[in-house]
Amino acid sequence: MKKFFSILLAATVLAAPMAQAQSRHDDRPGNRTMERSVTTKKVIIKKHRWDRGQRLSAAERRHVIDRRDYRRHSLREPGRGQRWVRVDNQYLLINVANGIIIGLSGAR
Repeated sequence: MKKFFSILLAATVLAAPMAQAQSRHDDRPGNRTMERSVTTKKVIIKKHRWDRGQRLSAAERRHVIDRRDYRRHSLREPGRGQRWVRVDNQYLLINVANGIIIGLSGAR
């Protein structure tokens, strides 16, 4: 009898942690709720409004249209010392010497 109770006591002591360690099956995919949030960022690109008499910087004057290519863009022939430049999807007729805008034309 004493041997029986000692075996029963040992089995109870060994079985108790295993009973507590059992999972409750909460990790099933059907029981989980996932929330997804999408964050959108609004990007605003400010474009410069060009007018006659303004000066273009040297960096903006580098976008020169080929001398023979102005007809392809439906632009008039530039005069002596003038050049067509494309900036911000606009064609600007500038003076080569100082970069002052002489004329404007929208891109087509």
